[in-house]
Amino acid sequence: MSTHPMTRRAALAAATMLLVTLNSGAHAHDFRAGDVVIDHPYATPSLPGVKNGAAYFRAIRNAGGAADRLLGARTDVAARVELHSMRTENDVMRMREVQGIELPAGKSVQLRHGQKQHLMLVDLKKPLVVGDRFDLTLVFEKAGEKTVKVWVQQPREANSGHHQH
Repeated sequence: MSTHPMTRRAALAAATMLLVTLNSGAHAHDFRAGDVVIDHPYATPSLPGVKNGAAYFRAIRNAGGAADRLLGARTDVAARVELHSMRTENDVMRMREVQGIELPAGKSVQLRHGQKQHLMLVDLKKPLVVGDRFDLTLVFEKAGEKTVKVWVQQPREANSGHHQH
């Protein structure tokens, strides 16, 4: 069976594009703002009837030699974004807004689902649904602003410490 060279090239190109497409969803996505690396921004699906949501990161790593801080964020999917920290007081988990999240030099800070820090998406304009993606602009004290793409996904550890908004 003879195959025309152009057909082989077209088939190879199609196979390459298919592999790229299949692999793109399997890998974590990260972004860089100066010395700060934002690893895998994600949000959880919003609960029915609830107007707030949350955004998380596998980690935010400060690869630089000086400390930085995450000061705030904004997005078109919510009226505002608040930086939140959770802590236990009298056996009750309390959430409060904080003015910044410290990013020590040479360290990673995890902001994963079920942990103490996250970004609260206040007054969502529409529900967050698995598979959706949206832009989130982060504001750092030293690294400046960086817009990242947030993927809405069901967290792997969905049964541990589910966050009620």
